[in-house]
Amino acid sequence: MLDTMQGAPHWEKKVFKNGRCTFGWTGWKMPQIEEIEDCLVMIDGTIFNRHDFKNGSDCAIIFDLFKKHGFSNAVAKLNGDFAIALYDRRLDELWLARDRFGIKPLYYDYKEGESFAFASRPAALFKSGSSKAVNREFAALFVGTHYRYFDNSQQRAPYEHMQQLPAGYILRSSLEGGNYIRRYWKLEERDDFQKDEKALAEEYRELLLDAVNIRFKNAENPVFTLSGGMDSSSVLACAVYGSGIKQQAISSVYEDKTYDESDEITTILDSTVEKWHPICIGNPDVFSIVQRMIASHDEPVATATWLSHFLLSESASKLGFKTVFGGLGGDELNAGEYEYFFNYFADLRNNGEESILLHEISQWVKYHDHPVFKKNAQVVEDYFDRCIDFEDGEILPESTRLTRYFRTVNPEFYKLRRFKPVMDHPFKSFLKNRTYQDIFRETAPCCLRAQDRQSVAFGLDNHVPFFDYRLAEFMFRVPGSLKIRNGVTKVLLREAMKEILPEETRTRIKKTGWNAPAHQWFSGTGRTQLMDMIHSQSFKNRGLYNVEEIERIAIEHEEIVVSGAARENHMMFLWQLVNMELWLQWLDQQ
Repeated sequence: MLDTMQGAPHWEKKVFKNGRCTFGWTGWKMPQIEEIEDCLVMIDGTIFNRHDFKNGSDCAIIFDLFKKHGFSNAVAKLNGDFAIALYDRRLDELWLARDRFGIKPLYYDYKEGESFAFASRPAALFKSGSSKAVNREFAALFVGTHYRYFDNSQQRAPYEHMQQLPAGYILRSSLEGGNYIRRYWKLEERDDFQKDEKALAEEYRELLLDAVNIRFKNAENPVFTLSGGMDSSSVLACAVYGSGIKQQAISSVYEDKTYDESDEITTILDSTVEKWHPICIGNPDVFSIVQRMIASHDEPVATATWLSHFLLSESASKLGFKTVFGGLGGDELNAGEYEYFFNYFADLRNNGEESILLHEISQWVKYHDHPVFKKNAQVVEDYFDRCIDFEDGEILPESTRLTRYFRTVNPEFYKLRRFKPVMDHPFKSFLKNRTYQDIFRETAPCCLRAQDRQSVAFGLDNHVPFFDYRLAEFMFRVPGSLKIRNGVTKVLLREAMKEILPEETRTRIKKTGWNAPAHQWFSGTGRTQLMDMIHSQSFKNRGLYNVEEIERIAIEHEEIVVSGAARENHMMFLWQLVNMELWLQWLDQQ
């Protein structure tokens, strides 16, 4: 069952039974499920390169490719965001596929000799008899570590008896052959491009324009999420450049100016935006909104940013939009996160380019020093000691970030210290390995899942052009010096967007980052709700929490916020804690 929504407006459902297999599709759009000859075919998502094939529905395209090329080769020919199921009655085989980056979720529960159930959401599997038992490792990681580690296992689900099909994989299930899973696509080591910067920028521009264009052609009544950064602005500007028509945009803005990007956003409005919809996030009722979010996710939600996105998606739906475009993936492909500096620096050290390294560190300090998160040469060397294995060419877990909240989890529930993150290293470059790790195991999976769930919950399609696989394959061959140079990130993207983006947006160096002022959300009234939750008997009876340590952190967070001290607060930990407890309460009611 591809269960794409619960409670969204105008939802429909359709069920087909063929032999021993039953497919059910439910969603806010027309059902994408068909019976063709001896096969059942179903898709949650969109195929963007339909023009490469003969006319027909997405299901018909999948069936034709399957007949001609087999399932794995068929899926590899698609450019799209999808979860696909195909049942071949003649061979009594079930095939599943997930798109290359996991933009569409896909879960399954296999009971050997009994049943095989699959769905886009865990709650749909509950209806087929799947257990609601919590995966203890997942729960412990969610409470006691950083959000980068929740998705380190690509197959683990929040529930003990469920698994996820990893991004870029197919699965076959049959009575005679059992189950097997294998990859149909991956990013591989290839030589860096030797072309000059101008030629690469022109090629990048054409790829990005096409990635936006093929999605824009599929979009009904689109709106573009817009922050103050390069990524969402580039997607919007490419759509305007390609269509020749200004578009509507929507943004989350804040009364608290810590993370508000209103001033940065205004620099692109005149040239690209027909109408801007700023959605002001004041002092939200975090607990009640999180309860609504969990009902749409069937699991806790990774970071506080997604509360803002949830309210933004709700507003977009009420305004009558049907498709939302965003800039997710741009930071990963273009080395936009601050952490990428360290890994580029490691490549320079590894290649013996010490003079360039010293220059880049000085420019990094010049542009990006911060009163809490200091930037200097010793910070770089300390990072190398913790996170870079020069001898084996591997990146290592950020131990400080990983273990900071270990003590908040009761070791009798789960011993977090036995958790060892998988750190992929298929490339010779530390920067490329860091990017690969983020796309498939750290920053991207939870964000893609949240964006999909929240868009679908409000009857919206969700398009993220930077996750077009052609862009990823291209950017993994771009040298690090064309991603970071002179203390500036996204070098090649900036060059590619000449005459498409306004200069003030294109050349802006400082980055606020798409975040939310959650430090304030757990102070004042929010603090009262937080402490009531922590002191409740049901919270203490979970067996999951070290309540004494959690109380200490909550008190310390309030002291930091009230005093305004230049210290890192605990807003992300508290967000994760509230999400975990409200998820467990939601499960108690199912």
